[in-house]
Amino acid sequence: MTQSSSQQRLQNDLPVASADSGRGRVAGYICIAAATLFWGISATLGRAVFTGRMHIFGQVVAPIPPLMLAQSRTTFAFVMMFPLLAVFRGAGSLKLTPRDAFDAMLVGSLGIAASNFFYYYAIQQTSVATAIILQYLAPAMVLIWMVARRLQSPSPQRLLGVMFAIAGSVLAIGVVVRSEHFPGLTISAQDVNLNFRGVSAALLAAVAFSFYNIFGQHLVARHNRWTVLLWALAGAAVGWLLVNPPWRVVAAHYSSAQWTFMVLFSMFSVMVPFSLYFWGLQFLDPTRAIVTSCLEPVFAILIAALALGETANKIQIAGIVVTLAATVLVQLPERNRGTLVFEPME
Repeated sequence: MTQSSSQQRLQNDLPVASADSGRGRVAGYICIAAATLFWGISATLGRAVFTGRMHIFGQVVAPIPPLMLAQSRTTFAFVMMFPLLAVFRGAGSLKLTPRDAFDAMLVGSLGIAASNFFYYYAIQQTSVATAIILQYLAPAMVLIWMVARRLQSPSPQRLLGVMFAIAGSVLAIGVVVRSEHFPGLTISAQDVNLNFRGVSAALLAAVAFSFYNIFGQHLVARHNRWTVLLWALAGAAVGWLLVNPPWRVVAAHYSSAQWTFMVLFSMFSVMVPFSLYFWGLQFLDPTRAIVTSCLEPVFAILIAALALGETANKIQIAGIVVTLAATVLVQLPERNRGTLVFEPME
Protein backbone atom coordinates (compact mmCIF):
# COMPACT_ATOMS: atom_id res chain seq x y z
CA MET A 1 0.00 0.00 0.00
CA THR A 2 1.29 3.51 -0.76
CA GLN A 3 -0.20 5.37 2.21
CA SER A 4 1.25 5.33 5.70
CA SER A 5 -0.68 3.69 8.53
CA SER A 6 -1.45 7.10 10.07
CA GLN A 7 -2.85 8.38 6.78
CA GLN A 8 -5.01 5.28 6.45
CA ARG A 9 -6.34 5.78 9.96
CA LEU A 10 -7.39 9.32 9.09
CA GLN A 11 -8.93 8.20 5.82
CA ASN A 12 -11.01 5.54 7.55
CA ASP A 13 -12.08 7.83 10.41
CA LEU A 14 -10.43 5.45 12.89
CA PRO A 15 -9.64 6.56 16.42
CA VAL A 16 -6.10 6.30 17.72
CA ALA A 17 -6.74 2.82 19.16
CA SER A 18 -5.53 0.05 16.88
CA ALA A 19 -7.73 -2.81 15.79
CA ASP A 20 -6.04 -5.28 18.15
CA SER A 21 -5.98 -2.97 21.20
CA GLY A 22 -8.38 -3.30 24.11
CA ARG A 23 -10.09 -0.02 23.29
CA GLY A 24 -10.39 -0.99 19.64
CA ARG A 25 -12.03 -4.30 20.51
CA VAL A 26 -14.54 -2.58 22.79
CA ALA A 27 -15.41 -0.05 20.07
CA GLY A 28 -15.82 -2.81 17.50
CA TYR A 29 -17.91 -4.93 19.86
CA ILE A 30 -20.23 -1.99 20.60
CA CYS A 31 -20.65 -1.21 16.88
CA ILE A 32 -21.44 -4.82 15.91
CA ALA A 33 -23.75 -5.30 18.91
CA ALA A 34 -25.58 -2.07 18.06
CA ALA A 35 -25.98 -3.26 14.46
CA THR A 36 -27.53 -6.53 15.66
CA LEU A 37 -29.88 -4.53 17.89
CA PHE A 38 -31.21 -2.71 14.82
CA TRP A 39 -31.48 -6.00 12.95
CA GLY A 40 -33.45 -7.35 15.88
CA ILE A 41 -35.76 -4.34 15.65
CA SER A 42 -36.14 -4.82 11.90
CA ALA A 43 -36.95 -8.52 12.42
CA THR A 44 -39.81 -7.49 14.71
CA LEU A 45 -40.98 -4.90 12.17
CA GLY A 46 -40.86 -7.51 9.42
CA ARG A 47 -42.81 -9.96 11.54
CA ALA A 48 -45.39 -7.29 12.27
CA VAL A 49 -45.92 -6.47 8.58
CA PHE A 50 -46.05 -10.17 7.61
CA THR A 51 -48.87 -10.69 10.13
CA GLY A 52 -50.81 -7.51 9.32
CA ARG A 53 -50.06 -5.82 12.67
CA MET A 54 -48.20 -2.83 11.24
CA HIS A 55 -49.99 0.52 10.93
CA ILE A 56 -48.74 3.68 9.18
CA PHE A 57 -50.74 6.89 9.22
CA GLY A 58 -53.75 4.98 10.50
CA GLN A 59 -53.57 2.46 7.65
CA VAL A 60 -52.86 -1.23 8.00
CA VAL A 61 -49.80 -2.14 5.98
CA ALA A 62 -50.72 -5.11 3.81
CA PRO A 63 -48.23 -8.01 3.95
CA ILE A 64 -45.17 -7.52 1.74
CA PRO A 65 -43.49 -10.57 0.18
CA PRO A 66 -40.17 -11.36 1.89
CA LEU A 67 -38.33 -11.18 -1.44
CA MET A 68 -39.58 -7.64 -2.10
CA LEU A 69 -38.81 -6.59 1.45
CA ALA A 70 -35.23 -7.84 1.07
CA GLN A 71 -34.83 -6.11 -2.30
CA SER A 72 -36.31 -2.78 -1.26
CA ARG A 73 -34.23 -2.50 1.91
CA THR A 74 -30.90 -2.42 0.05
CA THR A 75 -32.17 -0.51 -2.99
CA PHE A 76 -33.75 2.31 -0.98
CA ALA A 77 -30.72 2.44 1.31
CA PHE A 78 -28.47 3.01 -1.72
CA VAL A 79 -30.82 5.62 -3.22
CA MET A 80 -30.91 7.57 0.07
CA MET A 81 -27.26 7.17 1.00
CA PHE A 82 -25.72 8.20 -2.33
CA PRO A 83 -26.90 11.86 -2.36
CA LEU A 84 -26.27 12.25 1.39
CA LEU A 85 -22.67 11.12 1.11
CA ALA A 86 -22.12 13.12 -2.08
CA VAL A 87 -23.30 16.31 -0.32
CA PHE A 88 -21.69 15.88 3.09
CA ARG A 89 -18.48 14.08 2.13
CA GLY A 90 -18.04 15.20 -1.45
CA ALA A 91 -18.38 13.19 -4.63
CA GLY A 92 -14.62 12.68 -4.77
CA SER A 93 -14.65 10.71 -1.51
CA LEU A 94 -16.93 8.10 -3.08
CA LYS A 95 -14.45 7.04 -5.74
CA LEU A 96 -12.69 3.69 -5.67
CA THR A 97 -10.30 2.09 -8.09
CA PRO A 98 -12.12 -0.14 -10.62
CA ARG A 99 -10.79 -3.27 -8.86
CA ASP A 100 -11.88 -2.17 -5.38
CA ALA A 101 -15.24 -0.92 -6.66
CA PHE A 102 -15.82 -4.32 -8.26
CA ASP A 103 -14.79 -6.07 -5.03
CA ALA A 104 -17.15 -3.89 -2.97
CA MET A 105 -20.01 -4.64 -5.35
CA LEU A 106 -19.23 -8.35 -4.96
CA VAL A 107 -19.58 -7.91 -1.20
CA GLY A 108 -23.01 -6.42 -1.84
CA SER A 109 -24.25 -8.87 -4.47
CA LEU A 110 -22.60 -12.15 -3.41
CA GLY A 111 -22.58 -11.24 0.27
CA ILE A 112 -25.43 -9.01 1.45
CA ALA A 113 -27.99 -9.73 -1.30
CA ALA A 114 -27.11 -13.42 -1.68
CA SER A 115 -27.30 -14.11 2.06
CA ASN A 116 -30.77 -12.53 2.15
CA PHE A 117 -31.97 -14.32 -0.98
CA PHE A 118 -30.79 -17.79 0.04
CA TYR A 119 -32.02 -17.28 3.59
CA TYR A 120 -35.55 -16.43 2.45
CA TYR A 121 -35.50 -19.23 -0.12
CA ALA A 122 -34.45 -21.66 2.61
CA ILE A 123 -37.36 -20.48 4.74
CA GLN A 124 -39.72 -21.08 1.82
CA GLN A 125 -38.36 -24.58 1.19
CA THR A 126 -37.91 -25.68 4.81
CA SER A 127 -38.71 -23.58 7.88
CA VAL A 128 -37.48 -20.51 9.72
CA ALA A 129 -35.80 -22.68 12.35
CA THR A 130 -33.93 -24.78 9.79
CA ALA A 131 -32.74 -21.71 7.89
CA ILE A 132 -31.49 -19.97 11.04
CA ILE A 133 -29.73 -23.05 12.42
CA LEU A 134 -27.80 -23.62 9.20
CA GLN A 135 -27.10 -19.92 8.53
CA TYR A 136 -25.55 -19.55 11.97
CA LEU A 137 -22.92 -22.10 11.07
CA ALA A 138 -21.24 -19.04 9.54
CA PRO A 139 -19.00 -18.37 12.58
CA ALA A 140 -17.47 -21.83 12.17
CA MET A 141 -16.98 -21.22 8.44
CA VAL A 142 -15.20 -17.93 9.10
CA LEU A 143 -12.90 -19.47 11.70
CA ILE A 144 -12.05 -22.39 9.37
CA TRP A 145 -11.20 -19.93 6.58
CA MET A 146 -9.06 -17.76 8.85
CA VAL A 147 -7.17 -20.79 10.16
CA ALA A 148 -6.75 -22.27 6.66
CA ARG A 149 -5.31 -18.98 5.41
CA ARG A 150 -3.06 -18.86 8.51
CA LEU A 151 -4.52 -15.50 9.51
CA GLN A 152 -5.42 -16.85 12.94
CA SER A 153 -4.56 -19.85 15.09
CA PRO A 154 -7.37 -22.06 16.42
CA SER A 155 -7.01 -20.97 20.05
CA PRO A 156 -9.26 -22.67 22.64
CA GLN A 157 -10.88 -19.31 23.36
CA ARG A 158 -11.97 -18.78 19.76
CA LEU A 159 -13.10 -22.38 19.31
CA LEU A 160 -15.23 -22.21 22.46
CA GLY A 161 -16.63 -18.85 21.41
CA VAL A 162 -17.71 -20.19 18.03
CA MET A 163 -19.24 -23.34 19.53
CA PHE A 164 -21.10 -21.33 22.18
CA ALA A 165 -22.40 -18.91 19.53
CA ILE A 166 -23.80 -21.73 17.38
CA ALA A 167 -25.27 -23.61 20.35
CA GLY A 168 -26.77 -20.45 21.84
CA SER A 169 -28.38 -19.49 18.53
CA VAL A 170 -29.95 -22.96 18.17
CA LEU A 171 -31.35 -22.82 21.72
CA ALA A 172 -32.55 -19.22 21.40
CA ILE A 173 -34.71 -19.74 18.30
CA GLY A 174 -36.92 -22.18 20.19
CA VAL A 175 -36.53 -25.44 18.25
CA VAL A 176 -35.02 -27.34 21.20
CA VAL A 177 -37.70 -28.86 23.43
CA ARG A 178 -37.77 -31.09 26.50
CA SER A 179 -37.56 -34.83 26.04
CA GLU A 180 -38.05 -37.83 28.29
CA HIS A 181 -34.95 -39.46 26.84
CA PHE A 182 -31.31 -38.66 27.53
CA PRO A 183 -30.04 -35.92 27.58
CA GLY A 184 -33.49 -34.50 28.27
CA LEU A 185 -33.58 -32.26 25.18
CA THR A 186 -34.39 -32.87 21.52
CA ILE A 187 -34.99 -30.94 18.31
CA SER A 188 -38.66 -30.33 17.55
CA ALA A 189 -39.49 -32.28 14.39
CA GLN A 190 -42.35 -29.94 13.50
CA ASP A 191 -40.01 -26.92 13.50
CA VAL A 192 -37.21 -28.51 11.49
CA ASN A 193 -37.88 -29.55 7.92
CA LEU A 194 -35.02 -30.90 5.84
CA ASN A 195 -34.90 -31.15 2.07
CA PHE A 196 -32.05 -30.83 -0.40
CA ARG A 197 -33.01 -27.45 -1.87
CA GLY A 198 -33.74 -25.82 1.48
CA VAL A 199 -30.63 -27.13 3.20
CA SER A 200 -28.45 -26.16 0.24
CA ALA A 201 -29.92 -22.65 0.23
CA ALA A 202 -29.39 -22.20 3.98
CA LEU A 203 -25.77 -23.34 3.70
CA LEU A 204 -25.23 -20.93 0.78
CA ALA A 205 -26.69 -18.18 2.97
CA ALA A 206 -24.09 -19.05 5.62
CA VAL A 207 -21.33 -18.95 3.00
CA ALA A 208 -22.52 -15.54 1.74
CA PHE A 209 -22.75 -14.23 5.32
CA SER A 210 -19.19 -15.42 5.96
CA PHE A 211 -18.00 -13.93 2.68
CA TYR A 212 -19.05 -10.36 3.40
CA ASN A 213 -17.56 -10.54 6.90
CA ILE A 214 -14.17 -11.63 5.57
CA PHE A 215 -14.04 -9.64 2.35
CA GLY A 216 -15.76 -6.61 3.85
CA GLN A 217 -13.07 -6.42 6.52
CA HIS A 218 -10.43 -6.54 3.81
CA LEU A 219 -12.01 -3.50 2.13
CA VAL A 220 -12.71 -1.31 5.17
CA ALA A 221 -9.11 -1.85 6.26
CA ARG A 222 -8.06 0.05 3.13
CA HIS A 223 -10.89 2.48 2.40
CA ASN A 224 -13.41 4.66 4.16
CA ARG A 225 -16.27 2.55 5.47
CA TRP A 226 -18.94 4.84 3.96
CA THR A 227 -17.46 4.46 0.49
CA VAL A 228 -17.22 0.68 0.81
CA LEU A 229 -20.79 0.45 2.12
CA LEU A 230 -22.16 2.62 -0.70
CA TRP A 231 -20.54 0.47 -3.40
CA ALA A 232 -21.66 -2.69 -1.61
CA LEU A 233 -25.25 -1.45 -1.55
CA ALA A 234 -24.95 -0.62 -5.25
CA GLY A 235 -23.87 -4.19 -5.91
CA ALA A 236 -26.77 -5.54 -3.85
CA ALA A 237 -29.26 -3.30 -5.66
CA VAL A 238 -28.00 -4.45 -9.07
CA GLY A 239 -28.12 -8.07 -7.97
CA TRP A 240 -31.72 -7.74 -6.83
CA LEU A 241 -32.72 -6.13 -10.13
CA LEU A 242 -31.60 -9.30 -11.88
CA VAL A 243 -33.69 -11.45 -9.53
CA ASN A 244 -36.78 -9.21 -9.44
CA PRO A 245 -36.74 -6.73 -12.35
CA PRO A 246 -38.57 -3.37 -12.19
CA TRP A 247 -41.54 -4.41 -14.31
CA ARG A 248 -42.42 -7.12 -11.82
CA VAL A 249 -42.25 -4.60 -8.99
CA VAL A 250 -44.54 -2.18 -10.86
CA ALA A 251 -46.99 -4.98 -11.66
CA ALA A 252 -47.38 -5.75 -7.93
CA HIS A 253 -49.16 -2.38 -7.35
CA TYR A 254 -47.94 -1.79 -3.81
CA SER A 255 -49.87 0.77 -1.77
CA SER A 256 -48.49 4.06 -0.42
CA ALA A 257 -48.46 2.57 3.08
CA GLN A 258 -46.39 -0.36 1.84
CA TRP A 259 -43.90 1.91 0.06
CA THR A 260 -43.61 4.09 3.17
CA PHE A 261 -42.93 1.04 5.31
CA MET A 262 -40.27 -0.22 2.88
CA VAL A 263 -38.46 3.14 2.99
CA LEU A 264 -38.50 3.21 6.80
CA PHE A 265 -37.53 -0.45 6.94
CA SER A 266 -34.49 0.19 4.76
CA MET A 267 -33.27 2.75 7.29
CA PHE A 268 -33.66 0.47 10.31
CA SER A 269 -32.48 -2.74 8.63
CA VAL A 270 -29.72 -1.50 6.30
CA MET A 271 -28.58 2.14 6.49
CA VAL A 272 -28.01 2.33 10.24
CA PRO A 273 -27.00 -1.26 11.09
CA PHE A 274 -24.70 -1.85 8.12
CA SER A 275 -23.00 1.50 8.78
CA LEU A 276 -22.35 0.30 12.32
CA TYR A 277 -21.35 -3.19 11.17
CA PHE A 278 -18.79 -1.97 8.64
CA TRP A 279 -17.46 0.43 11.27
CA GLY A 280 -17.07 -2.49 13.66
CA LEU A 281 -15.17 -4.48 11.02
CA GLN A 282 -12.46 -1.83 11.21
CA PHE A 283 -11.74 -2.87 14.80
CA LEU A 284 -12.51 -6.60 14.90
CA ASP A 285 -11.26 -9.56 12.94
CA PRO A 286 -13.97 -11.49 11.03
CA THR A 287 -14.23 -14.25 13.67
CA ARG A 288 -14.95 -11.84 16.52
CA ALA A 289 -17.34 -9.83 14.33
CA ILE A 290 -19.43 -12.77 13.15
CA VAL A 291 -19.65 -14.35 16.61
CA THR A 292 -20.88 -11.00 17.96
CA SER A 293 -23.45 -10.90 15.15
CA CYS A 294 -25.08 -13.96 16.75
CA LEU A 295 -26.67 -11.47 19.15
CA GLU A 296 -29.23 -10.78 16.41
CA PRO A 297 -31.65 -13.60 17.37
CA VAL A 298 -31.21 -12.62 21.01
CA PHE A 299 -32.32 -9.06 20.37
CA ALA A 300 -35.08 -10.27 18.01
CA ILE A 301 -36.52 -12.49 20.76
CA LEU A 302 -36.33 -9.80 23.44
CA ILE A 303 -37.82 -7.08 21.23
CA ALA A 304 -40.59 -9.38 20.01
CA ALA A 305 -41.43 -10.16 23.63
CA LEU A 306 -41.67 -6.46 24.49
CA ALA A 307 -43.36 -5.19 21.32
CA LEU A 308 -45.51 -8.12 20.17
CA GLY A 309 -46.12 -9.92 23.45
CA GLU A 310 -44.31 -13.07 22.32
CA THR A 311 -42.84 -15.07 25.20
CA ALA A 312 -39.56 -16.94 25.53
CA ASN A 313 -39.31 -20.28 27.35
CA LYS A 314 -36.55 -21.36 29.72
CA ILE A 315 -34.56 -23.10 26.99
CA GLN A 316 -34.59 -19.94 24.84
CA ILE A 317 -33.47 -17.88 27.83
CA ALA A 318 -30.62 -20.35 28.32
CA GLY A 319 -29.71 -19.87 24.65
CA ILE A 320 -29.62 -16.11 25.15
CA VAL A 321 -27.24 -16.53 28.09
CA VAL A 322 -24.99 -18.90 26.11
CA THR A 323 -24.89 -16.51 23.15
CA LEU A 324 -24.01 -13.59 25.41
CA ALA A 325 -21.26 -15.69 26.96
CA ALA A 326 -19.88 -16.45 23.48
CA THR A 327 -19.71 -12.78 22.51
CA VAL A 328 -17.94 -11.90 25.76
CA LEU A 329 -15.53 -14.83 25.41
CA VAL A 330 -14.28 -13.93 21.94
CA GLN A 331 -13.73 -10.29 22.93
CA LEU A 332 -11.40 -11.15 25.83
CA PRO A 333 -7.67 -10.66 25.16
CA GLU A 334 -5.92 -13.79 23.98
CA ARG A 335 -3.64 -15.23 26.63
CA ASN A 336 -1.78 -17.32 24.11
CA ARG A 337 0.76 -14.95 22.61
CA GLY A 338 1.34 -17.46 19.82
CA THR A 339 -1.98 -16.56 18.24
CA LEU A 340 -1.44 -14.99 14.84
CA VAL A 341 -2.31 -11.34 14.53
CA PHE A 342 -4.96 -10.63 11.89
CA GLU A 343 -3.58 -8.81 8.90
CA PRO A 344 -5.82 -7.42 6.11
CA MET A 345 -5.62 -9.43 2.90
CA GLU A 346 -3.83 -7.78 0.01
